[in-house]
Amino acid sequence: MCGRFSLITDVYALMQQYDFEFAGELAPRYNIAPGTDILAIVNRNGKRVGMEFRWGLIPFWANDEKIGYKMINARSESVHEKPSFKHPLKTRRCLIPADGYFEWKREGKIKQPYRFVSSDDTPFAFAGLFDRWDKDGKTIFSCTIITTAANEKTGAIHDRMPAILEPEQQEIWLDPSVNDPLELTSLLAPYPSEKVDFYEVSTLVNSARNEDKQIIVPLNSK
Repeated sequence: MCGRFSLITDVYALMQQYDFEFAGELAPRYNIAPGTDILAIVNRNGKRVGMEFRWGLIPFWANDEKIGYKMINARSESVHEKPSFKHPLKTRRCLIPADGYFEWKREGKIKQPYRFVSSDDTPFAFAGLFDRWDKDGKTIFSCTIITTAANEKTGAIHDRMPAILEPEQQEIWLDPSVNDPLELTSLLAPYPSEKVDFYEVSTLVNSARNEDKQIIVPLNSK
C-alpha cells in the first residue's frame, strides 16, 4: 500500500512540470497522511487544473464519509471491478504529485521506514481516482492512490508501490475520451527500477502528527 508521502517541491515548479493551473498556495508537506487534503491534477474542459482533495476516496453512494479511511489505495489488478472504483476509473481520474513516499520493512522487533524517491530528483505522478460525495448539505471531493506490484528494486522493502505514470501515460490517463478499462489499467505497471532510489529514514514518520524536515533526512546522514 501507499500510506504516507511527501510533497515539498515548490508549487510553481510543479505547475511547470505538469502544465496545470492552480490558484491556491501549498506549504511543504513532509509527512502526508490519509484523511488530509492533498494536491491532485485533473482535466477540466481540456485544461489541467490543480485541486485539493481529501485523501481517502468516499464513493458518491456511501452513507458515511468515514469509509474514506478504508479507501486510501486502490489495487491496479481489481480497480476496474470494485464498485467504489470502477466508475471513477472511467470518468474521474487524476494525477497526484509526490516527491517521495514511505514504506516500512520489519527488521527484528522494529519496522524500519524507508523513503522512496525518483533517481533524477523530480517529483512522481501517482495515478489517482476521485469522486464527489454529497450528503446532508455537505460536499467532499476525495481521492485514492492506485497501487501496483513492486518493481525488482523496491520489492526488497515492500511488495506494492504506487502506480507512477510517465509523461506520455499521464496524457492518456487524463484524457476524458479514454474510458476503456483495459487500456487504462495497462498503464498501471510497476515503475522501472532504475528510476527509483530509496533510503532509511527516522521513525518520526510513524506518527502523522510529526511534520518536520527531519523526516526526509537519510538516517545515516551526518
